Amino acid sequence: MTKVVIIGGGPGGYEAALVATQLGAEVTVVDRDGIGGACVLTDCVPSKTMIATSVRSTYVREAAKLGLNIGTGGAPGAGAESAGPCSVDVDIATVNARVKRLAQAQSDDTAARLVKEGVEIIPGEGRLVDPRIVAVGDRRLHADVVLVSTGAHPRELPTAKPDGDRILTWRQLYDLDELPEKLIVVGSGVTGAEFANAYQALGSEVTLVSSRDHVMPTQDVDAAKVLEGVFRRSGMTVLSNSRAESVTNTGDGVRVAISDGREIEGSHCLMTVGMIPNTANIGLEETGVRLDKGGFVQVDRVSRTSTPGVYAAGDCTGVNMLASVAAMQGRIAMWHALGEAVSPLKLSTVASTVFTHPELAAVGASEEDVRSGRVDARIVTLPLDTNPRAKMNNSKDGFIKLICRQHTGIVLGGVIVGPRASELILGVSIAVQQRLTVDEIAHTFAVYPSLSGSVTEAARSLMQASPE
Repeated sequence: MTKVVIIGGGPGGYEAALVATQLGAEVTVVDRDGIGGACVLTDCVPSKTMIATSVRSTYVREAAKLGLNIGTGGAPGAGAESAGPCSVDVDIATVNARVKRLAQAQSDDTAARLVKEGVEIIPGEGRLVDPRIVAVGDRRLHADVVLVSTGAHPRELPTAKPDGDRILTWRQLYDLDELPEKLIVVGSGVTGAEFANAYQALGSEVTLVSSRDHVMPTQDVDAAKVLEGVFRRSGMTVLSNSRAESVTNTGDGVRVAISDGREIEGSHCLMTVGMIPNTANIGLEETGVRLDKGGFVQVDRVSRTSTPGVYAAGDCTGVNMLASVAAMQGRIAMWHALGEAVSPLKLSTVASTVFTHPELAAVGASEEDVRSGRVDARIVTLPLDTNPRAKMNNSKDGFIKLICRQHTGIVLGGVIVGPRASELILGVSIAVQQRLTVDEIAHTFAVYPSLSGSVTEAARSLMQASPE
């Protein structure tokens, strides 16, 4: 029986374990923090739980526009257009307690599933002492295959060291007993944008410090501009082209120094300035596993490292820091190691979502790929405010963007900004994965009225008349 030892129980590790046991291997998972890893316990699951609360808060505040008067909203009989916002009181201690409770429950459920499938879970820190031996304290685990899935942790700036009190990483937010009155978010990437949007909705006064000329610079430009507009209209202060030099805890607040000499004061500061892989001091380089200059494990498209028999998956590889990618890397590693047919990881089919309100979801080729000439394609963009279901929901911000190959009409990518974009993108993802054409999508029935109807409408817009 093949012995598999997995270091790290996050999505890359536990999904790999499930595949390996299914294929008859003897599997051991060495885990330091709890099954599910940071994704389940401190990052993805907690943040999306908190964001779900903030979205509900926004719906309540905007209820008067639909004729629903809640709390101190508009007076009975007042027109929906003139009705003021409804009041919402946020008990952040209760919100955070629920966040942590749900995260722990998800971790426990996943651990129970592994045990049920016959996986041995060993608490502790794993370290490679040989490509076939993993040390956990004084114990030595012999393996035919090793998977490294140790994740990553928030990057810290020497001039802005998180203290868990006023200067925080996103993993420390859920210990707060009171809602930050004035929250300064440093970093306008996906993580910064999500938390800035959520806390603004919960009632904090938020300032978002962006070193670039617009928020979320790695995302579709049109989508980023729509969301920045939403942020500003909600009352958020967005400081573009502003680089934070240092953050100081003043005792009863924080002071953020900007590189141009300005200083911003707030009650708390959230640092979202990237991730560092958890690859130090676990025996990787000593056993021949090659790391890049950032400390990420270098892997090929079937998750192999430079050392035979040693694979890696997830954030520690830096390939694409998404739970779905980590899980797929872990599965691919086991399929490959255990002799199953496997398709190499194809990043062009990976769907991603920014869980702001509205959400931003994307898959495949981007408009920048087309504009730069890297991809020969056609693009159509339909504003969401023309969609009947969006009008019913009073959803005005967003669009559907579809990209197809110039001559064949094969769908290459898409971007959706709108409510539940994370769900809507699946149809486009299937089209990209299965190389469907816009004609095939256009001839597919969509429910009326529905937001997904805009996907088929976009496909119809890209159809080309057959030559006579």
